[in-house]
Amino acid sequence: MKMMKTLIGAIFAIASTFALSEYTLNMTEGVTSVSQNIYGLHMTIFWIVTAIGIVVFGAMAYSIYHHRQSKGAKAAHFHESTTVELLWTAIPIVILIVMAIPATKVLIDLENTDNAEMTLKITGHQWKWQYDYIENDTFGVPKEGITMMSNLAQSSRDAIKASTQPEHYLLDVDNRVVLPVDTRIRFLMTSNDVIHNWWVPAFGVKQDGNPGYINDAWAKIEQEGTYRGQCAELCGKDHGYMPIVVDVVSKEKYKAWVSEQKAAAAAAAASASKTWSKDELMAKGEQVYNANCAGCHQKDGKGMPPVFPAMVGSSIANGPAADHVNLVLHGKGAMPAFKMLGDADLAAVITYERQGFGNTGTVVQPSDVKSGR
Repeated sequence: MKMMKTLIGAIFAIASTFALSEYTLNMTEGVTSVSQNIYGLHMTIFWIVTAIGIVVFGAMAYSIYHHRQSKGAKAAHFHESTTVELLWTAIPIVILIVMAIPATKVLIDLENTDNAEMTLKITGHQWKWQYDYIENDTFGVPKEGITMMSNLAQSSRDAIKASTQPEHYLLDVDNRVVLPVDTRIRFLMTSNDVIHNWWVPAFGVKQDGNPGYINDAWAKIEQEGTYRGQCAELCGKDHGYMPIVVDVVSKEKYKAWVSEQKAAAAAAAASASKTWSKDELMAKGEQVYNANCAGCHQKDGKGMPPVFPAMVGSSIANGPAADHVNLVLHGKGAMPAFKMLGDADLAAVITYERQGFGNTGTVVQPSDVKSGR
């Protein structure tokens, strides 16, 4: 029995060590003025409450020790003291004012999104992020902007039920946000379905995205590098599978990235107007399915009935193509709308669902999706 207790204690000790190994005892200081101001406010309040604790508990310890009954101390009897009442009212007021002044400065700075050099709109979806780069002449972002979707990386999806996990497990994505260093950036947050929360600790940005509303925040990132975050709002079944990865690069590299995105957008527009072969659609469709559909309908298409129906033998996948296109575009019940995806991507994934998993539905082309919109 003694040996068993020792073994259990050792296991708990090792587990605790691993559980705490990635946690620090303080806030992240961050790489923006916003995060650094928040950290500075936190430390200011921390030392104030520490000093209060030392004074209060020091006075209690002194009184308990020096006025104990074993020394023959006699309790004082008094009723009312105007001086004491004034002191215990005035001192807390002064302390609160001392704390409120820096807190107010930080809060005002947090809410001041003026003079932004660029704007990034962030839309939460179940369970992915959509990023829209608003028109910007300085960096060459076109009038129609740049739009991309960011999903959990396939390497993490494949490892969810595996015994080993890759580096940055559940904290990597297929498309990273790219932002320029030393640039005042305004973030606009909203949601397409439920409440999400875009949180990157190193930026000091943590803001809800609410359906039908737009919240904003800002940051000026002072160091290049890769920064990670997560959705910080319980947004549904796959809440833990929508991470955030931001690459902060030099302004020159950011301009080059914008040029690459414009070229990719032009290629996507061209691909949406051509006729794809079945093999092309199936190959592309598998990628889109794994990134957007496998979380509910499963990678093997067996689904999780009755909430998430199987794709295998699906009446939708084997029925009229127009009904399938309409369902994917506009959603139904627990299934969200996927109209934010491009025509070529949607045609590919619909074809993959209709031709894969033993189904015998017809092939769908991007032009069919365009008509369905």
